[in-house]
Amino acid sequence: MTTWLITGASRGIGRELTEQALERGDRVAATLRTPERLDDLAAKYGDRLWRARLDVTDTAQLEEVTGRAFAEHERVDVVVSNAGFGVFGTAEDLTDEQVQAVLATNLTGSIQLARRAVPHLRRQGGGVFVQMSSMGGHITFPGFAIYHATKWGVEGYFEAMATEVAPFGIRTMLVAPGMVRTSFYDAAQRVPLSEPYRGGPVDVPEVRVEDMPGSQSGVAHATIEAALSDDPPLRLLLNSDAYDAVTGTVRARLAALEPQRDSAYAADAPVS
Repeated sequence: MTTWLITGASRGIGRELTEQALERGDRVAATLRTPERLDDLAAKYGDRLWRARLDVTDTAQLEEVTGRAFAEHERVDVVVSNAGFGVFGTAEDLTDEQVQAVLATNLTGSIQLARRAVPHLRRQGGGVFVQMSSMGGHITFPGFAIYHATKWGVEGYFEAMATEVAPFGIRTMLVAPGMVRTSFYDAAQRVPLSEPYRGGPVDVPEVRVEDMPGSQSGVAHATIEAALSDDPPLRLLLNSDAYDAVTGTVRARLAALEPQRDSAYAADAPVS
């Protein structure tokens, strides 16, 4: 029986992961700001669901809850860092408070969870750390700058961390879905465009959730299967839009960089 620790389990992909893991017969240590939102699952699955109140921006609380989750289970096999939210609006139009809140939850909260979980994973002889990223960690859209900043940040942090912790038997996996039909978009904050940006590149209709290609259940299922495989990938691209957009962007970026070879080498220090 696998034991999971999942943050942000109240809705969206976090809730779906929790449900599917329990349905498999696994144990889940679920953390969320309002544990009562999982009362239905507690009634159905009993003590296989462990719940704790957690705001990942509260580092002291995060350390205490993570420690309890490991202490009260014989082993935690997979940690899923899922907590996050979006604020959509131009980089200029966001308030300072919105910028700090998104960074604190999506980026700093993910980093601090990993820093608290890794010692426990190391002591138990290994495990898997899954960081929910996004195709937005590889590509960008106007109006999503602060969200992209957090996802590009987790991509860099966890790629570096993966090499550091691999000798301890800890595998790291970055899951990058595309646009998924979840409640994430309903919960996201939207900042009205200020006058200078109206009619510009960011002033376009939103994609309707029902028109998005990604399936919440499909993303959760693929994440679980990959995390429990013999060789979890460092990156897991999910959904057709993510695959097409990310691979196309990487190819375009490489094509733009290749002509710069001579100027790049010319900037080197002289060979002594």
